[in-house]
Parts: sequence; structure tokens; C-alpha cells
Amino acid sequence: MSSLLKTAVDGFYRIIEIILVACMTVMLIMVFGNVVLRLFFNTGIDLSEEIPRFAFVWMTFLGGIIGLHRRSHLGVDMVVQALPVLGRKVCWAISQVIMLICSLFIFYGTWLQHDIIAGNASPVAQISMLWVYGVSYVTGAAIALICLSNLIRLARGEVADNELIDVHEEGLAEGIEAERDMKAHMAGGAKP
Repeated sequence: MSSLLKTAVDGFYRIIEIILVACMTVMLIMVFGNVVLRLFFNTGIDLSEEIPRFAFVWMTFLGGIIGLHRRSHLGVDMVVQALPVLGRKVCWAISQVIMLICSLFIFYGTWLQHDIIAGNASPVAQISMLWVYGVSYVTGAAIALICLSNLIRLARGEVADNELIDVHEEGLAEGIEAERDMKAHMAGGAKP
């Protein structure tokens, strides 16, 4: 059962990544095409101003899910690194609870605004704005599930110590590994 659940979760994240690529492609093609049309033909496509904006909204909301899943969001870890493991666990739990509450507010706020959003149509495409801002339902629910899952794993003791600091700088792992290799080489070379 757990392998089936893992496959479903991985498929969910894969679908989100595909949607993100599609949004980026739509934005690139429509904006570039509109620039070319305006520059060389003195015309343009009205939809090319509205649809890329909608795609950007989807990219922002869905990208937040992927960022939380991959633990690649921004953060400051100076204080957390100085704490012992118990302090890191407490801080990590507090951050998960805060994100859980915020994601529930996103979901609930969208639900409160559902009728208003669904009743409004976009000016050019004339599609319901629920197709634009309804993505916050998915984002709120997904982030809430991720945070809830993290809290359950923490309560079970399944969270590794290296997960307690959620900030991962680009290239940091390679730098730490090179530092370890250098220290090992220096320690090995210092012995006669």
C-alpha cells in the first residue's frame, strides 16, 4: 500500500512539474510572439497580455508546492544551526505548524471567495476567474498535507537531523564535502 501511495504522490509532483513547464512555455511563446507582431507588423494578440499573466499566477502557486516538497525555499538558519537537536526539532515543528495554518487560511480564503471569483470573467478571454485563482485550492491543500505529513513524521521520530535545517544553499553540499576531504587529507598528510 505504501509503494502505491508513494507512486501516486510522485505522479502528483510530476504532473505539477509538467504544468509548470507548460506555463513557462505558454508565457515565452505568447510574449515573444506578441513582441514580434508589435515590432514588425504593428499589431498584436490581445490574449497574449492576459494568458501569460494567468500562467504566472499558476507558476507561482504550483511552484510553492514543489519548493516546499524539495525543501528549496528561502530561509535564515543562523539561529537554528546554533541550537541542539531538540531545539532544532522544536523550531522545525513550529515552522511546520505556522505553514500549516497559513495554507489552511489560503484554502479557506479561496473557499470564502469562491462565488465571487467564479462569477467574474476575465476581460479578454472571458473565462471564469476561478480557472485563474482556483489554483490556490490545490496549493493550500497540498501544502497543508505536506506540513501535516512532516509533523506526523516528526512525532514518529522519522525526521533525520539533516532535515531540521531547511535551508540549502546552492553548491553548499559540494563545498562541505570538499572541506571534509581537505581535512581528511591534511590529517592523513600530517602523520609521519
